[in-house]
Amino acid sequence: MLTEESVRINRFLSAAGVCSRREADRLIESGRVLVNGRPAEKGMKLLPKDVVVFDGKTLSKKEERTLLLFNKPPGIVCTEEKREKNNIVDYISYPTRIFTVGRLDKESRGLLLLTDDGSIVNDIMKGSKKHEKEYHVTVDKPLTEGFIRTMEKGVYLPELSVTTRRCRVKRTGEKSFDITLTQGLNRQIRRMCEALSYRVIDLMRFRIMNLFVDGIREGAYRSITKEEERELFKELYNADQDSK
Repeated sequence: MLTEESVRINRFLSAAGVCSRREADRLIESGRVLVNGRPAEKGMKLLPKDVVVFDGKTLSKKEERTLLLFNKPPGIVCTEEKREKNNIVDYISYPTRIFTVGRLDKESRGLLLLTDDGSIVNDIMKGSKKHEKEYHVTVDKPLTEGFIRTMEKGVYLPELSVTTRRCRVKRTGEKSFDITLTQGLNRQIRRMCEALSYRVIDLMRFRIMNLFVDGIREGAYRSITKEEERELFKELYNADQDSK
């Protein structure tokens, strides 16, 4: 049982900005993490007096998290692999290590949340939580009522052997619509449209939960406001939290 002062090692590593909680187990298994001079073990609990070292560097938990809203241009790849051309890390060139919360494919544009707190990445991306993300989509031919109804009801994607979750779709033009999803399958909207013989011409995400891209020019980012952060964590954990 955890005490008020103890914390699981994967949460500590994510809070220290090393990696997400999901990646922590892999780093621990590789022997790159030491606790009090000994190899760390998955699931172990840390006390404030414990000394944690990663790749020879002593770690400490960050007192404040970084949360950035970024308006991604098309052509930028959502990866931390610096060997990948046009990767998001080099494009933003932020002074400390940050992670993307979810992804947009290379051709898509719009809102991304970036953070150095790996613990919230999994919390936002958990499909069971049904956190909303909203997109504006333009396709290659006029929309039909059948297209709208099928998109809302769920589209079977044979390549993934899954039917998409029910969603909201609102026509905004002859060839455009807004769609609100509560899941994040790989290239989901493009796959859904392709399954119905439509091709996506433009795809922009303009909302993640309570966060909007409004006011952020393409290619730019800004820090989340305190009010936005409070609302985000209230929605995530059903309670007001100034920090976690």
